[in-house]
Amino acid sequence: MAPLIALDGIRKVYTRGTLRRQTTFTLEANFSVDQPGIVGVVGPNGAGKTTLFEMMTGSNEPTSGRVLVGGTDIHKVKYKERDRLAIHYHQSYQVRHFKKLVPSAMLLSSPTERPLVHLFDEPQFNPQDGYIGFMLDFFKRLRDEGKLVFICLHPTATYHLEILSSIASHFMLVSGGKVMQKDSFGALISDERCRSYLGPQMYETASKLA
Repeated sequence: MAPLIALDGIRKVYTRGTLRRQTTFTLEANFSVDQPGIVGVVGPNGAGKTTLFEMMTGSNEPTSGRVLVGGTDIHKVKYKERDRLAIHYHQSYQVRHFKKLVPSAMLLSSPTERPLVHLFDEPQFNPQDGYIGFMLDFFKRLRDEGKLVFICLHPTATYHLEILSSIASHFMLVSGGKVMQKDSFGALISDERCRSYLGPQMYETASKLA
């Protein structure tokens, strides 16, 4: 059975300049997730988290490599049907749009009707009136329905760390142009790059939750 998602040698390179092209940013990812679950994603601003999510949902073409969702290359699927494989909700849950590089008629139909992978990019949590609990129940329900959920958070408050440590079973750190998998919250925060990113106060808080 194919993994729910697999990034096979993904590399995204941004350049600038006309006569002499200069590389301004590179992001590399090579991983797969086989089972339904909730994955927490963290990393510094500008590290490439949104770019990663865009490539995973087919709205940003990688320079090289493939994104396979349930065994299907999402970048070869018709634009309007890519959200039947993976869907990207950005901040206030609006869906990201696609950059159309080739005519849709030349692309494949999605083999699924409903998305296998849901990616929430810095969702806005209201800490009042039970809204956090409602959203956590929603993420868990997606997982229990056999879906794979990615939650990208930029920890600026204690409750962000509490959400990640309590709900996610796996983690990813995006830093230095790389995407690194971590199998526990403790393994995530023990990485020196994550510790530096969090800063002393947030790292101390995270340590108490590990």
